[in-house]
Amino acid sequence: MLTWTRGRWPCGARTGQAVTKTPKSRRTLRLAQIAVDALRRRKAGQAADRLKAGEMWQDTGLVFTTAIGTMLDQHNIRRGFRQITRAAGLGDGWVPRELRHTFVSIMSAGGVPVEEIARLAGHQQTSTTELVYRRELRPVIATGAEIMDRVFSS
Repeated sequence: MLTWTRGRWPCGARTGQAVTKTPKSRRTLRLAQIAVDALRRRKAGQAADRLKAGEMWQDTGLVFTTAIGTMLDQHNIRRGFRQITRAAGLGDGWVPRELRHTFVSIMSAGGVPVEEIARLAGHQQTSTTELVYRRELRPVIATGAEIMDRVFSS
């Protein structure tokens, strides 16, 4: 389980920290096993980073950090993301924000109702999800046809 109640971000030379945008943003989500496994690998990798950095290591308690334990800034994150997309053969025109669109696409393709997708994405209304992610949502017409095929094929 992952509980999200606060956020941290770099603000010039300081670090900003605040509660999430809305009370509904504070929620606990079950993580997929693939994510749990990746976080465990990251924890092991971070232990190796800590040893390598020695006295330079700054223990911030963060999961994703620089090689010396400090918080990643937006430039570090984008650069790392571009390296990953380039290595995957996708080019470097992608940004981390697109992962939300990917999530909505996967959920929609998996048949998850828009109400549940909106809840998981932290939207108060399905209209937000439908407006922002309209290209990723499966058309309702296809869902109706699939249900009719199932009902009448048995």
